[in-house]
Amino acid sequence: MRPHPLTWLYAPGDRPRVVAKALTAGADVVVIDLEDAVAPDRKDYAREATAELLTTPQPVPVHVRVNALDTPWAAADLDTLAALPGVSGLRLPKVTAPAQIIHVAETTPPTAGGAPALHALLESALGIEHAYAIAAAHPSLHGIALGDADLRADLGARDDAGLDWSRSRVVVAARAAGLPPPSQSVHPDIRDLDGLTASCAHGRALGFLGRAAIHPRQLPVIERAYLPTGEELEQAETIIKAATADQGAQALPDGRFIDASVVASARRTLSLARRS
Repeated sequence: MRPHPLTWLYAPGDRPRVVAKALTAGADVVVIDLEDAVAPDRKDYAREATAELLTTPQPVPVHVRVNALDTPWAAADLDTLAALPGVSGLRLPKVTAPAQIIHVAETTPPTAGGAPALHALLESALGIEHAYAIAAAHPSLHGIALGDADLRADLGARDDAGLDWSRSRVVVAARAAGLPPPSQSVHPDIRDLDGLTASCAHGRALGFLGRAAIHPRQLPVIERAYLPTGEELEQAETIIKAATADQGAQALPDGRFIDASVVASARRTLSLARRS
């Protein structure tokens, strides 16, 4: 099994050379974007170019962000791309209700392994209100995430803090539905690596795991931010060692109290560190 992705690199579907570079940039997952990154008069070309590329498996998992389900292009995107050998997942933008997930899962052409892996992007107040229902809608749904820019516009949030409640709602919904922790939305300023680092630290504190990127230079920043630090690893190893010697709740020599939940968190830290 592949380790949980930490980096998701977007590339516009109407620019095949950019997509080719993205496939070798070191991201855990490449997301070919047919939606926001592609102008309306380029939608058909983007779909055709993406289909041509994904007729064969790729060196890294490739997801395709199709057009929103209420647009004229969505049905053709799904019909053309869902069953191709190079497609590892479909990202559905602007999802607002569980019925949309059920419809796509039950009507989209299956892959050789069954229904295609779906990922829902929640980008509106209505989507956030229905977060758990969407997350639990169908077994083919493998993850949920936020679309920060659209959500900020929908809510009229004046700054980044205005999205924190929605972010926590999505983290809780994913966990409650048994899905992996959601990844953070993109940081739009590709030159602001310090801001990206700080934003990743905040997202990690909220319970996110990994992040989408729009430029390869963002990838190592995201990975460093989400991998455990040396201090975190040392603390996790100390906890596991103590728990192995005495399986009951206990206090460490430095005063920290550990019980089963603390041990489980330590195991997750060590597992994440071994992902490579």
